[in-house]
Amino acid sequence: MSFRLAIPVLLALAPSAFAAEQADLMIRHATVVDVERATTVADQTVVVRGQDIVAVGNDRAMRKAWRATQDVDGKGRYLIPGLWDMHVHFGGGPALIEENKALLPLYIAHGITTIRDASGDLPEQVLQWRGEIASGQLAGPQLFTSGAKIEGIKPVWKGTLEVGSQADLDAAFVRLKRDRVDFVKITDSTLTPELFLAAVRGARANGLRASGHIPMALTVQQAVDAGISSIEHLDYAYKAGVKDEAAIAADFAAKRIDRAQANARLDAGFDPDTAMAAYRGFAAKGVFVTPTLNGGRILDFLDQDDHRDDPYLAYIGPKLQATYAWRVERAAKATPAQIQARHQEYHQVAAVLPMLQQAGVTIMAGTDAGFLNSFNYPGIGLHEELSLFVKEGLTPAQALSAATRAGPAWFGTLDRYGAVAPGKAADLVLLERNPLEDIEATRGIQYVVVRGHGYDRKALDALLEQTRAKVADWKAEDAAPKP
Repeated sequence: MSFRLAIPVLLALAPSAFAAEQADLMIRHATVVDVERATTVADQTVVVRGQDIVAVGNDRAMRKAWRATQDVDGKGRYLIPGLWDMHVHFGGGPALIEENKALLPLYIAHGITTIRDASGDLPEQVLQWRGEIASGQLAGPQLFTSGAKIEGIKPVWKGTLEVGSQADLDAAFVRLKRDRVDFVKITDSTLTPELFLAAVRGARANGLRASGHIPMALTVQQAVDAGISSIEHLDYAYKAGVKDEAAIAADFAAKRIDRAQANARLDAGFDPDTAMAAYRGFAAKGVFVTPTLNGGRILDFLDQDDHRDDPYLAYIGPKLQATYAWRVERAAKATPAQIQARHQEYHQVAAVLPMLQQAGVTIMAGTDAGFLNSFNYPGIGLHEELSLFVKEGLTPAQALSAATRAGPAWFGTLDRYGAVAPGKAADLVLLERNPLEDIEATRGIQYVVVRGHGYDRKALDALLEQTRAKVADWKAEDAAPKP
């Protein structure tokens, strides 16, 4: 080919070689929050195509390389990865399915792009929602679920796989694997200590993470040694810091003491050195802790705030609200001495939170929100949990990490979630202020991206209104005279 012929060929190639690629969304001029390093990078433009972040960089370079169907102005605002609530519940029986379903928009409206269902009594329904959300048929946060929890025979909790023998346990894992659950939840209402440990080991043997409550007749260390992956509720971490925990467990197992006596000994026996040794062991074995502080705070201080006038009740269906009653009624029967003890116990347990952090334990933000757990609200509850984390001794950066990186770390998906970077999932929250300086900034949400789909403030408010309107209709139906 002559030189004269080559020039037109190069000129023909040039325009297409440098044409801007097509994207779906560009968030421009935002300050990106690097949660892992607790730093910020100013004036960044984030490019989203499909469900992926495909590019991040200065606006001039991004505008040159990309064009998008939609532009969002992020100037003066802070962009974080989507929030994760790692402990929620759906339940109350078949009559409450629609009221539970109406909670899903509340999570998105509060910047929560992923939730972990820790089992209620609607496991089949939740499994169905998981599939519908993943396929785009149902709007909601990414949903991980344990399916039905493993329990003993005739437990307090409904919607369980009742296990009274090794054969029952084997059958339970066949069912859970059939349902393709994301992890295993184990509780201790009637499950024997031996079967509890077998269930934890069985989860590991079946390639699943085990999460749960730990029987009083066992030490926390026994559950850790069996392979539990996450400890739900901070009081179990507190229990691990009691110097004579093994003796208390043995006395309870032998029925020499009852639960109230065991709790009294646990309350009095906490030892910081014992606790730190145990917590360093958690960290070494990769055991995470989900404190669920907010649920305990609400119940322990019902004498100071009965929550009857909470504006957020407008988003909670009447039948779901009715499930709050049993805990409220039980708390109302407490004597002044019992109320004072509740307050003291809350502060004792909450004080171990910074100790876990110091020991290197990964703390996961989870609310325990859902049915039964009085006034512990889906959506806003996670922001309340983060506020408590900081109040009890974590830095805003540590609290933010607990809600953005800890969940992906537990599921082994930090390659996909937990950062604003190319190749990560397009789950994002645009805030008015810097959450590294003030954790309350997570409440000031201007824009949310869930699996690449953007919601501006108007759309987020519409999600809230959607649930509020449903709740209003249900209340009107309940109040209407019956024929």
